Amino acid sequence: MSYDDVEIEDMEWSEELKAYTYPCPCGDLFQITKEDLRLGEEIARCPSCSLYITVIYNIEDFSTQSDQRTNKAIDPSKQNPITVA
Repeated sequence: MSYDDVEIEDMEWSEELKAYTYPCPCGDLFQITKEDLRLGEEIARCPSCSLYITVIYNIEDFSTQSDQRTNKAIDPSKQNPITVA
């Protein structure tokens, strides 16, 4: 059973850790990365103790963002044609 359920909006983005964070009672921070969220992970763990929280978020907010980047990267209209001899 998790320590608490926390909305993603209540967490803070840490550029240093490249993760969403939330204060842990032990004094450290629960952490979860955007990649974890994109993969459907909902558990943010504290690196200093055994506690963890359940992160409440909409997975589509993360998968759509990465899918849009992927689609832009492979857009055939933006690629140069290759000549095969």
